[in-house]
Amino acid sequence: MAWSCAMSTGIMEFSVKSFKGFANEAGKAFTRVVQYTEEKLGTSEKTEFDVHFETLAERADKTKHWTERIVARTDAILQPNPNAKVEDYLYEKLERKREKQTNFEALGQDMMDAGSEFGAGTAYGSTLIKVGQTQQKLGQAEKEFIHSVSTGFIRPLRGFLEGDMKTIQKEKKILESKRLDLDACKSRLRKAKSVEAQGNNVSQAEQELRVIQSEYDRQVEITTLLLEGISSSHANQLKYLSEFVEAQMAYFAKCQNIVSDLERQLSSMSVIISSTGTTGTFQNSYSANCLSPTSFTDDKRKRARVLYDYDALDKSELSLLANEVIYVTSELGQDPDWVIGEHGLLKGKVPLAYLEFLS
Repeated sequence: MAWSCAMSTGIMEFSVKSFKGFANEAGKAFTRVVQYTEEKLGTSEKTEFDVHFETLAERADKTKHWTERIVARTDAILQPNPNAKVEDYLYEKLERKREKQTNFEALGQDMMDAGSEFGAGTAYGSTLIKVGQTQQKLGQAEKEFIHSVSTGFIRPLRGFLEGDMKTIQKEKKILESKRLDLDACKSRLRKAKSVEAQGNNVSQAEQELRVIQSEYDRQVEITTLLLEGISSSHANQLKYLSEFVEAQMAYFAKCQNIVSDLERQLSSMSVIISSTGTTGTFQNSYSANCLSPTSFTDDKRKRARVLYDYDALDKSELSLLANEVIYVTSELGQDPDWVIGEHGLLKGKVPLAYLEFLS
């Protein structure tokens, strides 16, 4: 029973203290609203911050605004699809990973499937396969670029906004509350001094003003130190910006190399483009760095490097792995888009478009 009574008494004391605390905060909030309203109406004075503080605060506001804009714009470049962006966000929050095709990879897969459908031994089919494989390489390069920019640029900028900048905004809000309390206290002191025979009220108001002035000055110091830290934040963001540019340079250079390689392959295959932009005939002539199957020497065997993986469709064909070197022979009466490949004891037809002849 004694324990129960003590428990009840403790709860009542806690409730009374909580109510008093709530009432006190509510009273302060009301006072601040009144002070803010009077300042807007011009009926009450307002404590102004010094020029140095105002300059720091303005720079912080600009930093917040433009960092948010830059992050949003960069994010839109990396993922322009709003629906996909929401899905990525949900997966990130659920801490689940997923492998998703880029548009380049999806296009490349369709081209490769179409090329296989039309036949790897045909001009159109083999070219579709080559271009499709290039699109997939571009897709992989895009993924690497997105990952690099996300981790080296967007993530640290968001970290700054969620960390340092949120702290600054919080302390500025506290400072504004302290300023309103200070100015309200100054108003009460002026009113107390204007009334005769109110010495006790004046003394109490002066004591309250000293306490609030001290709190206000302390908050100004804290907020100023945080605002001065924006210079360090700018230095860090300059480093992130340099990393972003380096990632772009690497990405575009890789794309250039990938597409240039495709252009060389198509040039060696002599895909003739007419003036109207339509594809002409596919010829078995090669540029100077490649040998045509008709230029074989007397032994009719030449070494060739495999450009892409190829899975044999039937027993008459030879499966290939990219970068392996095989021997190739050209036989009369054979389809001009195919040659005979030899790899160890294995022998079979291989599509000419998948090979680069070695001198």
